[in-house]
Amino acid sequence: MKGQKISDRYQVIKSIGEGGMANVYLAYDTILDRNVAVKVLRGDLANDEKFVRRFQREALAASSLSHPNIVEVYDVGEDNGEYYIVMEYIEGKHLKQLIKKRGKLTITEAVDIVLQITDGLSVAHDSYIIHRDIKPQNIMILENGLVKITDFGIAMAMNSTQLTQTNSVMGSVHYLPPEQASGKGATLQSDIYSIGILFYELLTGKLPFKGENAVEIALKHLKEPLPSIREEIPNIPQSVENIIIKATAKNPKNRYNDAREMHDDLKTCLDETRKNEEKIKLKYPEVSDDTKIIKQVKEEDKKGIHKNEEKEEVIAKKITGDDLKKQNKILIKLASIFTGLIIVVTLVFAIIMLFNTTADKIVPDVANKTVSEAIKILQDEGFTIASEQEGVSSKDVEVGKVVRTSPYAGVKKKKGAEIKLYVSTGDETIILDDYTGKNYLEVKGSLEARGLVVNIEEEAVDEDSKFKEDEIVKQSIEKGKSLKKGESITLTIAVVGVVYPDFTDGSYSIGDVEDFCQEHNINLQITETTSEEFLDGTIYRQSRAAGDSVVSGASFKVWVYVNEVEEPTEPDQPNDDNVCTEGLC
Repeated sequence: MKGQKISDRYQVIKSIGEGGMANVYLAYDTILDRNVAVKVLRGDLANDEKFVRRFQREALAASSLSHPNIVEVYDVGEDNGEYYIVMEYIEGKHLKQLIKKRGKLTITEAVDIVLQITDGLSVAHDSYIIHRDIKPQNIMILENGLVKITDFGIAMAMNSTQLTQTNSVMGSVHYLPPEQASGKGATLQSDIYSIGILFYELLTGKLPFKGENAVEIALKHLKEPLPSIREEIPNIPQSVENIIIKATAKNPKNRYNDAREMHDDLKTCLDETRKNEEKIKLKYPEVSDDTKIIKQVKEEDKKGIHKNEEKEEVIAKKITGDDLKKQNKILIKLASIFTGLIIVVTLVFAIIMLFNTTADKIVPDVANKTVSEAIKILQDEGFTIASEQEGVSSKDVEVGKVVRTSPYAGVKKKKGAEIKLYVSTGDETIILDDYTGKNYLEVKGSLEARGLVVNIEEEAVDEDSKFKEDEIVKQSIEKGKSLKKGESITLTIAVVGVVYPDFTDGSYSIGDVEDFCQEHNINLQITETTSEEFLDGTIYRQSRAAGDSVVSGASFKVWVYVNEVEEPTEPDQPNDDNVCTEGLC
């Protein structure tokens, strides 16, 4: 709902999409002060372990990918039994909207978009991660032309042996590879086929295979050759047509091995030297032997039927009363059997539903219980306990007692589900971690959200330093120490390059400032202020703040106190009237 907070951090602004597995919301990250997209697993699926594992796998797969053409994943979590993923929020259109608005794109535009898609997917394919749902709706394009691949929702890590489901046909049927349409598992080449169909659609503005239902379209992917793109675009370079032919080959062996190989071919497809290259000839047969056999059997069966029909004669037989009685008896018997089957199926279904109902358990409220008491209560209800507990601050719950559980009390879970305990560490006590090497914005936001005051200091580091820009170099309070709400910690962050010192701290002279500015090619301007209250040469103000990066050729001003000095008195000069000339006065 609008205004609702997820994990007390992500405030929902509005719904921006609904899918088969999850709903997507635009939300505001109250800690890092930015808009994000939050994908929440649908409530009716949250109790299904199969869907939960698939959803978690999505998060794991997507969070490991880092590329400008892939939507970034920021956070993964569970809140009150709801599983969510926090992602980069993209303000743009998906390709389906662009195609509807523009129709077909130019060859250069289409090649550029597919180049970006294959570049991003190359990173996924290098990690043996298959997207499995490449379609225009999952490709965002920003105003500046940058393409972002979204929704690795059914991505599958090929090296994850315990979670491989090859029999479920996923993804939009219009871009469905033949091997998946026939019930086989997805491979890296499956993504290539979907990209090829998308490439065709970008260039022509239409889908290659259409039908009245999903089955009809899937059969066309299996059996029908791709319509000739030259009939739609006669002047298309042969190199571009070759890429589409290779990408959309029925036999995966004829396709590119992965997205990187396709990307490398795309990079040179518009070169003049490739414009009139020979049309590609596929190495392996496009129809598998099994398919041929099935086709032959069907044709032979049809021929046999026709032959039999020609030989047989149609004979009309008079139906007697005895025949009707026999037919009625058969019908009564069939009706009895059918009724019995319905009763049996109904009983079995009722038993299954009863079993499933009893299998669901409500997580009991164990707040304010000791850990041992909470464990006993939960185990008595048939739940298992997570091996690790997490400490949280609480002013209402005594130290060492349970504050809450995950999933929360009152949530229905299957018998045997794992419950995690959150144990009180006392009144607003925060146990510090080692933050060195981490980006200070994330750490600062997290600590401030927990009530600490965070001070930031900067320290210049060389480009060869192990610390990158904005990473924490050191912290004023070491790991393991505890702080209470309102107490402060200082984080020193890395600033790569030269920064302005604090010339006003009393340790610098004007000569030091002049040397610094001369060394770094800075235009210095000094303004003096007369004062007897301060030591002569005290610098009390500077135009650029301490810690600002130094830029060669920039202007820099300092203000300095000087003590007023009395000008020396010159001796009285004789009056011109009393000047003696040649001894006469």
